[in-house]
Amino acid sequence: MSATYPKAVPSFQSRIGRDARSGFPAVAHRYRLHLTPSCPSCLRIAVTHSLLGLHDVLPVTLLPAVPDASDGNGYPALRPLYEASSHLYPGPALAPVLSDDWTGRIVSTHAPDIVQDLTRRFGASGPRLYPDGADARIEEVGRLCEQSIDVAAQRAGQYGTDAAGRDAALAALLRGLGVLERRLASSDHLLGEHLTAADVQLWVTLVQLDTVHRWHLDAAAVYRITDHPRLWSYARRLAAHPAFGPHLDLDGIARRHHAHCRGREAAGAAVRIVDWPRPAPRTDTEAGAGAGPDTGAAVKTLGS
Repeated sequence: MSATYPKAVPSFQSRIGRDARSGFPAVAHRYRLHLTPSCPSCLRIAVTHSLLGLHDVLPVTLLPAVPDASDGNGYPALRPLYEASSHLYPGPALAPVLSDDWTGRIVSTHAPDIVQDLTRRFGASGPRLYPDGADARIEEVGRLCEQSIDVAAQRAGQYGTDAAGRDAALAALLRGLGVLERRLASSDHLLGEHLTAADVQLWVTLVQLDTVHRWHLDAAAVYRITDHPRLWSYARRLAAHPAFGPHLDLDGIARRHHAHCRGREAAGAAVRIVDWPRPAPRTDTEAGAGAGPDTGAAVKTLGS
């Protein structure tokens, strides 16, 4: 079984607008995020949310790493939102979800749109994650992360495919990592000296490569992946940032991975690339201050 995960069908893709005519105006305290940081899309949103300092503007409800429903229906806590948004909704109730607390309906489940709306509609006082004129370059990095790293890594470690196909996928993965390594030769971040949405996406992609895809590759392949010192130094540096590392739920990522991927395909190299930080357990007082990883089975609400 491959390391792929079910996606919600249909996808809800409404947008937060500039005014009431959009149907979803940018009103503080109206919307809510439902996230499980063990999911890469959710992790990307959680990091963006923290970078923009939106804890008091847009609360986050944290979900367990793996849905507690065993029938493939996703998170029971999200089921009312999905059914209120789509009559007789047929698919699993999965995160991420941006919901409207006023109507009890889903605004969006599409991570790229959610990231942009958080930044452009609520993040006026935060860092410029989408600088003027940078959209095309950020989208280019997104395609590189998706196709040359995520998809290539999955194919390179896919059990049951021919060796030539796996070798070609590994070569594509190494080319993609090489492109990123060269981009970091002259600056601290992908698009220059300042952190942008491209860095958030790449960091989440590197986390996924080391914590999930690496288990599907042999040791020789993993050592070739590690041979990009600037890239992995960059990943470690961002992991130390207070908006990045605290969202890492390594145990949750492992549980989520093993829930979807078992058998010989998951028995790859145990060679760890990065010594990712493990956040200290959060107290009840600390939990109200921001969106950190949820290590328990219960749903937790932050910033409400």
